[in-house]
Amino acid sequence: MKVSVILCTFNRSATLPSALDSLVAQVLSPSVPWEIVVVDNNSSDETRATIERYCNRYPGRLRYLFEPQQGLSRARNAGIRAARGEIFAFLDDDVVADRDWLSNLTSALSDSVWAGAGGRVVPPEGFSPPHWLTLGGDMDLGGPLALFDLGMMPGDLKRAPFGANMAFRRSMFEKYGDFRVDLGRCGSSLLSGEETEFANRLLAASERIRYEPTAIVHHPVPAERLNEKYFRNWWFDFGRGRIIERARRPSLLGLSREWFSILNLLWRFLPVRTMRWLLTLSPPKRFYHKCQVWLTVGEIVQNYRVAFSR
Repeated sequence: MKVSVILCTFNRSATLPSALDSLVAQVLSPSVPWEIVVVDNNSSDETRATIERYCNRYPGRLRYLFEPQQGLSRARNAGIRAARGEIFAFLDDDVVADRDWLSNLTSALSDSVWAGAGGRVVPPEGFSPPHWLTLGGDMDLGGPLALFDLGMMPGDLKRAPFGANMAFRRSMFEKYGDFRVDLGRCGSSLLSGEETEFANRLLAASERIRYEPTAIVHHPVPAERLNEKYFRNWWFDFGRGRIIERARRPSLLGLSREWFSILNLLWRFLPVRTMRWLLTLSPPKRFYHKCQVWLTVGEIVQNYRVAFSR
């Protein structure tokens, strides 16, 4: 097996068929054997029946896997253990992939130069962001909508790709370990970042991750996410995740280093970001700075929790 697509799903039997239809329609060279591993992360709806219909319709192409422990990281790790390919491609359960998505995303990974690859995650055609939201550029706020678009120029990624559209060689997991289970979506929690942490592990080890703009998936934009409260909560948990991702550090002068981090954030970052939020007139720029404040508060809160847990 050359390529394994790992798709993890939880209680999305209504939208899952669109993702599976786009997967089974992928166009690859006949010389590239590939499979789809669908991981049911303890769903309580019709997910199992939906997947099994596709397994019966496309025997040998799809496999069903049940992971009873809740959490996206656990589901992805279960898919990694079950997959037979030398390249693992990851896709969300609510996206639609272009027909050449898999071929374009994974073709460069046959070369050991590249440890992984990430493609574009774009909104539905005709999507118009609200006036307070900036997508792309230096003030990109596409993270809460799982949108990732760095333009049409391929090359080295200096930041982690998004989990809705990424691939890594099997050897990277054998060398650097699996996704961390203390990160990643679980139930209604917005805490994520397991793919970011894994990709950062690779980048820190001087591995190369390719940006492939021709590997495109289309991500829906649910109406319930298009409000400022959702974005604030997402950036708060993103800040928490950045601290969880960081390795524990030795104490300094008998005090947990997290206390020094809290003082640094309160003194250097929070006042500046708060002033930018309050003094900026442009609605999208103002909201960007507001989200930076919520990110900083999330970092402070998680540092506090870590300091008290020692």
